[in-house]
Amino acid sequence: MSGIGPISLFDARAFPVRIAAEVKGLDQADFGSSPIDWSKHPRQTRFAVTSAVQAARAAGIVPGSVDPTRLGVYLGCGEIFWDLSEFGPLMAEGLRDGRFDPARFFREALCRSDGRVHENNEPNIPSYCLAGLFDAQGPNLNCIAACASSTQAIGGAAEVIRRDEADVMLAGGAHSMVNPVAMSGLHLLSVLSTANDKGPAAMRPFDGNRQGFVVGEGGAVVVLEELEHARSRGAEILGELTGFASSHDAYRVTDTHPDGRGYVHCVRQALQQARLNLTDIDYINAHGTSTVLNDRIETLALKRAFGREAYLIPVSSTKSMMGHATTACGAIEMIVALMAVRTGVVPPTINYETFDPDCDLDYVPNTAREIQCRHVLSNSLGFGGQNAAIVVSRFDEASPSRGAAGTPGRRTAA
Repeated sequence: MSGIGPISLFDARAFPVRIAAEVKGLDQADFGSSPIDWSKHPRQTRFAVTSAVQAARAAGIVPGSVDPTRLGVYLGCGEIFWDLSEFGPLMAEGLRDGRFDPARFFREALCRSDGRVHENNEPNIPSYCLAGLFDAQGPNLNCIAACASSTQAIGGAAEVIRRDEADVMLAGGAHSMVNPVAMSGLHLLSVLSTANDKGPAAMRPFDGNRQGFVVGEGGAVVVLEELEHARSRGAEILGELTGFASSHDAYRVTDTHPDGRGYVHCVRQALQQARLNLTDIDYINAHGTSTVLNDRIETLALKRAFGREAYLIPVSSTKSMMGHATTACGAIEMIVALMAVRTGVVPPTINYETFDPDCDLDYVPNTAREIQCRHVLSNSLGFGGQNAAIVVSRFDEASPSRGAAGTPGRRTAA
């Protein structure tokens, strides 16, 4: 099933890209006694708050269950674009005739909007909101590393716990780029699919006919907790974050290194921290953006990192169903990894029809698969060369934590 369809958040009829994976029916009616009117905040903040409330409730985080000075927040939230939907037709006209001038557009938009700038648009505002909502007085951090942001935030939150600076961290990310400004910028970078007529079938990672990604949106937060603290609360443990690593390609501002060198190093470091061999990984949740170059490089990097074992490990891209949620994608995929070790079901890469000789791994085409799933590798590649990888493992009550991260995952919004 796919969440991709026509854009409804702004009038996109004149735009070259008219499809996205929007979050429908966002309901924030039940937020306790918080005095904040969430409707005044951008969608990114509302996604973060909704996800965190759901995650905390599922994990049993209630007043008094955690020392507030030992409760922290680490999110990966990106730029929040002004709500300039009213200027969509002006932007669409420029894109259509090839004369789009961003500087001219913003000058005119600012003049028409009387220079409105909202403090709620800062990318660190969601983490501040969560601190106030949960009385989280511990470390409060936000990471901006493009599409690797929320994976980096989750790994960083685990490191905070490992350093004994907190017992519990609300970690994840949120983002929405379904607006005229962001969509126009991505289109000018030639990374978006323009197969509007294909709708849900437009996002096709690793397929021979892929042509770009579909913008998604949303938020995901996981509760990471020190193991003994979780046991003392009698909390249900869904999995364990056993490995984390990050790296950089140090190549170009926009492109991934052609041989995936930073990605290869990142994967190897994550496995080393988790104290796992190549043969221990049962499933890989790929970044899988459905762009021609990135899918090819990611496949090459996996083969360089895993050698012949790469052909034996199921690899799938859940972006094929949910679109690319940019800074939030890694947190969403962390939850996919948790559910894989929890249920033994590996999600598919949908819309896979045509073989590409440069993408020759097992991409779990079109149909979910049941496997013995103990350890999952989830990868994120950020615009500009940022790489982040986490290893999620099935939790065994009788066994000590395998990795240096050593933090169990919690039930979260899905």
